[in-house]
Amino acid sequence: MNEASFEQVSGQRAPLFLCDHASNALPGGYGALGLEAGLFATHIAYDIGAAEVTRALAEAFGSPAILGAWSRLLIDLNRGPDDPTLVMKLSDGSIIPGNRNVDDAELARRITRFHAPYHKAIADQIRLLGRPALIALHSFTPSWKGTPRPWEVGVLWDTDRRLAGPLMARLAEAGFVVGDNEPYTGALEGDTLNIHGTRNGLPHVLIEMRQDLIGDAAAARAFAARLQPILQAALADMGVTD
Repeated sequence: MNEASFEQVSGQRAPLFLCDHASNALPGGYGALGLEAGLFATHIAYDIGAAEVTRALAEAFGSPAILGAWSRLLIDLNRGPDDPTLVMKLSDGSIIPGNRNVDDAELARRITRFHAPYHKAIADQIRLLGRPALIALHSFTPSWKGTPRPWEVGVLWDTDRRLAGPLMARLAEAGFVVGDNEPYTGALEGDTLNIHGTRNGLPHVLIEMRQDLIGDAAAARAFAARLQPILQAALADMGVTD
């Protein structure tokens, strides 16, 4: 992979699809951040399955998508540049040796090389589309600290329910076990949808998918095929027909 900080899928129509934690790769010069290689196949490195769902939905809608090119262990694109968790030193019990001594200069370097270009690409695409709905795709582990998570899909939102409300209703109607701001809250100041959605007054939603449902490429594409008409209906319910 080249040193680009994001992958862009071409498309001419709204909505705009986003995938902050699409990749478990690292750019040259960072090695494996001192971690065992096997950890990069786990959820601490990326959102398993989310990238494949994102690409499939963008293709089905004829819409653009912006996906992060590097692991969240390098820098978390779903955090504001002043967030203390932007570069994690510990993730789910694993110390990240390559982040232990990150100083202000290295933090600024990572923001400039990897974080800022990703967010500029989103802003540029929003300008091209006009006032699109924003749909971010993430995934979550089937259990946390030994406790199973019952939700198949989580719909995250903060103060804007324009898309979240219809989407939750349509998902439930289709038979999904839906989490309303579960397993996480969508109220995160400075995250991707706060920056590009809330602050611009754009309808937006973050969809969390349980990883055992999208764990390989075939399962992810099948999940996207189920999700596409549900999203289409929710957008129509909100008054978006194109």
